[in-house]
Amino acid sequence: MFRSARTCLILLALALLALGAGGAPRTRIVLLGTGTPNATPDRMGPATAIVVGDTPYLVDAGTGVVRRAAAAADEKGVRALRPSNLDRLFVTHLHSDHTLGYPDLILTPWVLDRDVPLEAYGPPGLAAMTTHILEAYREDIDIRLHGGEPINAEGYQVHVHEVTPGVVYKDGNVTVEAFAVPHGAWPHAYGYKFTTPDGVIVVSGDTGPFDGMVDVARGADVLIHEVYSTDGWKKRASAWQQYHAAYHTPGWKVGEIATRAGVPTVILTHELLWSATKRQLLAEVKRRYKGRVIFGNDLDVFDLATLKKR
Repeated sequence: MFRSARTCLILLALALLALGAGGAPRTRIVLLGTGTPNATPDRMGPATAIVVGDTPYLVDAGTGVVRRAAAAADEKGVRALRPSNLDRLFVTHLHSDHTLGYPDLILTPWVLDRDVPLEAYGPPGLAAMTTHILEAYREDIDIRLHGGEPINAEGYQVHVHEVTPGVVYKDGNVTVEAFAVPHGAWPHAYGYKFTTPDGVIVVSGDTGPFDGMVDVARGADVLIHEVYSTDGWKKRASAWQQYHAAYHTPGWKVGEIATRAGVPTVILTHELLWSATKRQLLAEVKRRYKGRVIFGNDLDVFDLATLKKR
């Protein structure tokens, strides 16, 4: 049966809406987890999704990453984040809060019908971690493959790419560039820069104060940056003050970096407040920055083209 002209026009309009302006895939930022090692009930471990069209690209895999992705798919309408579609991961570093969801990301989407290997990009050490995870779950994998479960033999596998700074991934949607950041004693810690048809997104990863971020973020449309409150930090014990000053970035410094880079929008994540408030942290950033500052929460969704218009 032939479709009516009206039906065809509606389908065409829906297709163009899905693709976004100019026929380019629509780019969205989804904060899957904005937490820290602190066991905050409403914040899962660090994980951010850059979704271009129907393809998700994950940065980090903190606790709860797959369930947060499922929630984004079911409750927020980001269908690209259904678990079976999660097959690209970029790891910033191997701290536990950023990787506790890695076994979940390897195995759960496979059980839920992912039929291709997970492609995992990250620093040296990721291959060894992956090998040990697969060995730890060897009996589970064996039973699922040979115990009668109707499951494929590909989706639990992982192709690990240990990368160095530079362009680490490219397809028709994105170019992904890794850049080194200082994160205390870690010998390898990265942030990632995503260039999409809608614009440029920089994800800081965990980093101490890093003036090099100015050059990385110059020309970007959005900077997603970890942060701690200086007001809260001042009330910490001296040993913790020294630790956090080396491993993380204070709010005022995030503001300074964003100003020098000329970034119009900053999204805060991995927020360490301690005794400070959200309002105090935002004020710290805004003392050095006059652009848009967003205090990120789990399951926040941002359309990149919309952010650029505001």
